[in-house]
Amino acid sequence: MVSIMNVRISSEDDYIRRHHRHDVRDNQCSSSLVKHIRAPVHLVWSLVRRFDQPQRYKPFVSRCIVQGDLEIGSVREVNVKSGLPATTSKERLELLNDEEHIFGVKIVGGDHRLRNYSSIITVHPEVIDGRPGTMVIESFVVDVPDGNTKDETCYFVEALIRCNLKSLADVSERLAVQGHMEPIDRM
Repeated sequence: MVSIMNVRISSEDDYIRRHHRHDVRDNQCSSSLVKHIRAPVHLVWSLVRRFDQPQRYKPFVSRCIVQGDLEIGSVREVNVKSGLPATTSKERLELLNDEEHIFGVKIVGGDHRLRNYSSIITVHPEVIDGRPGTMVIESFVVDVPDGNTKDETCYFVEALIRCNLKSLADVSERLAVQGHMEPIDRM
């Protein structure tokens, strides 16, 4: 069992080194989070890649409107549900690679304190208990707002990402159990 865990940790570290590089400045914090999901990679990726429908798995998003065509550089206006210190976020699609399952977004505006926020999500096939599963890695970099520490900022952003990843797992696993083995509609 130890060797399997070491292989898993090693592959996580390899993927993070390969795909989750951020240029972190002195006034910024950065982190990477990993979630293992009991659903096939194509199903999980079909949810993650939908820049125009983050509300399919992100519980804090109530509405999303994309300006223009869905392509690199597209901008979406996201409405945030009450309970968070924001109501809107404007985000630009930076990276969408269907072959390697890499998705990148940068926040370019909104009424929140997440300045220079950029995130990368990668989706990797794995086997969990002998069945097709998915390892999702999300990393970010963001400015530390005045009046906050790096630790406070990272803690807040990590809590949001953990919630999103848990919801992604819940939605993906429910769809897998219901037999949705084909990707959910493509953009």
